[in-house]
Amino acid sequence: MSKSGKRYSEEFRRDAVKLLATSGQSLSAVARNLGMSSKQLRAWRDSDAPISVVREETTEQEVRRLQREVDVLRQEREILKKALAIFSDRPR
Repeated sequence: MSKSGKRYSEEFRRDAVKLLATSGQSLSAVARNLGMSSKQLRAWRDSDAPISVVREETTEQEVRRLQREVDVLRQEREILKKALAIFSDRPR
């Protein structure tokens, strides 16, 4: 007996899991919007292949967060340099 149902491409599976990871919506809401069962989407999310997509997205988010942090630290360093120059100047 063969299973009858929709066949999804690998690209669709990856995109669905990525959407689930980045949308902030619940699993059932994403599945409903895609016209599929939440059970199937959960299986894709929990399988080994889509996890790498989620990790990749998480890594990209981490890189962006760290870049913002570096920018803030550079700005703070420049402010401190200027403050040091102002306060180390002796009055005449």
